[in-house]
Amino acid sequence: MFNLSYKAQRLWILFGFLTVPLILLGMFSIYPALALFYFSFTNWDGLGFDMKWIGLANYTEIFSRADIFAVFKTNLYYFVGGLIQTSIALWFAIILSNKLRGRYFFRVMLFLPYVLHSVATVIMFKNVYHAEYGSLNTLLGVLGLESWQQQWLGNPHLVNYSLAFISMWKYFGLSMVIFIGALQSIPKDLYEAAKIDGASGWQSFKFITVPSIRRVIELMLILTLTGALEAFDIPYVMMLGANGTTTFVIQTVDMAFKFQNYGLASAMAVVLLLIVLLVITIQRKFLFRGED
Repeated sequence: MFNLSYKAQRLWILFGFLTVPLILLGMFSIYPALALFYFSFTNWDGLGFDMKWIGLANYTEIFSRADIFAVFKTNLYYFVGGLIQTSIALWFAIILSNKLRGRYFFRVMLFLPYVLHSVATVIMFKNVYHAEYGSLNTLLGVLGLESWQQQWLGNPHLVNYSLAFISMWKYFGLSMVIFIGALQSIPKDLYEAAKIDGASGWQSFKFITVPSIRRVIELMLILTLTGALEAFDIPYVMMLGANGTTTFVIQTVDMAFKFQNYGLASAMAVVLLLIVLLVITIQRKFLFRGED
């Protein structure tokens, strides 16, 4: 290879660096996606290769069973929680982007929950929400608020709020760091000019901050939406989908591994993918239609 010309060596190097990622992409992304799509048209039980082509029967069953789509009401808790978390994260990002004493310490502390593994986070919050010795009920008792003590995971009217809060707490730091990075890209001269012109803090936020980070806000809304639709680890590890905490992904996993209906589970996964793409397209088309 050393006898080749510089141009030929460059082409071989580029070919080598591109080939490995493309092979890995094909093996772990493209091929599984195509296989998933194929399995959705079969009655495969996940054992061996004995599968029968049944066409659109799985999709017909999905859209004819109201219970399959009824679990999206659980995903709604995570979506609303994600919107609240994103708003608070933007507020904290603005505060911690200023010259505040100890701002780097607060950034690290608020980002740490995202670093924790989901299983560790759930185990920790089990000790927070436990009805008898949980720290939350203990704190309420110390403050004289015994009437506020609840079975946070046993009450079907509260359990999804409790789980959505865990998700908000875990992913808050990531949203905040993304917003801090976006805010640091805004020239300080704009704020100084606005201040000289007599603009208030709210006016600077509305007319400088929001337009400048519009793309980042769009990204965060997409991540919030997809994260809510794909909520799985926290409700599954904490409750195994019991007490009304089943999400669409949990139902899909149960359909595959508990009921051994991989064909129907694959069709449900394809439907979820199509729903995500549809909602993202609508969001970009109408919510951010003013963008070039």
